[in-house]
Amino acid sequence: MLNAKTYVATLATADMDRAKEFYIGKLGFELVMEDPTGMALSVPGSDGMVLGIYPSGFAGTNQATAISFEVDDVPATVAAMRAGGLQPEEYDLPDIPMADGIATTPDGAQVAWFTDPDGNIFSVSNHHWGG
Repeated sequence: MLNAKTYVATLATADMDRAKEFYIGKLGFELVMEDPTGMALSVPGSDGMVLGIYPSGFAGTNQATAISFEVDDVPATVAAMRAGGLQPEEYDLPDIPMADGIATTPDGAQVAWFTDPDGNIFSVSNHHWGG
């Protein structure tokens, strides 16, 4: 049914300049396109993933993880993000231990959550959903 050539995750922002500084300046994404309706950013290390950022008065209202990024080394990624001024979120998760901002799931995957300046929640993990 759906045969897409690429996929785009989208996040809302209340301030495009602030979002640009965060995603490009702090996380290292690259600007692909920008116009009055938003911007598209390429995700470093991905195989064609694009992150779309658009202006909205509803930015940051989602209380769940909006986007997850698979990484090879969660502790190293968390350490690098901390060095860049970001702090992982701490959650009280039943039956999932959390230490130093990193949760370990029953299957052994590690996950850490962060928020962008709008309050959008994103995670880094080593679930390796794609195989």
